[in-house]
Amino acid sequence: MFTGHFAVALAAKRAAPRTSLPVLLTAAVFLDILWPVLVLLGVEHFRIDPGNTAVTPLDFYDYPISHSLATTLVWAVLFGLAYFYRTRYGRGAILVFVLVASHWLLDFISHGPDLPLVPGGLTYGLGLWNSAAATAVIELSLFGLGIWIYTNVTRARGKSGKVSFWSLIIVLVVLQVLSYQGTPPPSTQVVAWAGIASWLFILWALWIEKSRRLAGGM
Repeated sequence: MFTGHFAVALAAKRAAPRTSLPVLLTAAVFLDILWPVLVLLGVEHFRIDPGNTAVTPLDFYDYPISHSLATTLVWAVLFGLAYFYRTRYGRGAILVFVLVASHWLLDFISHGPDLPLVPGGLTYGLGLWNSAAATAVIELSLFGLGIWIYTNVTRARGKSGKVSFWSLIIVLVVLQVLSYQGTPPPSTQVVAWAGIASWLFILWALWIEKSRRLAGGM
């Protein structure tokens, strides 16, 4: 998934309002910002395979460190412990653990059978990506729900709070729609570096956090 991961980060603000949006978003997309680093280091691998699914032309045949269930749970525990050590906010620590772990679950729903339970083990996936229409309906609906929850939990601090948030939403929707075109990228290196560039969304979330406030009573 793509916007689906952003959706759970936005919705999580209600459960742990003291946890910043950059932290929530980093937890939700952590596996996908770790993955391109491992690819560029030659630790994990994938290939361009047009027609692999209706949504993506990528074959994720080797990513046991970033995307196996076992290592995902390890990353989730480490993330939660690090957050608790830094903030002493128990609810937030539990939530970031859940967000990191949720990434594997959402990928399990969308990917074909390429997600291992343990490194080197059998791979699984329900294959939502085999239908572009079903993917669009489910993922964008989930994204819409996340937006609704976040905008009910926070309020803009003037014009900047509206521009920062809604500009990100527009960019994410455009990128989501473009991904349905299924056009193969020119190389695996381009894909990996595009994944590295997704760190910019964390900085964007920091702008949003500074330009919005919690709604009254939160």
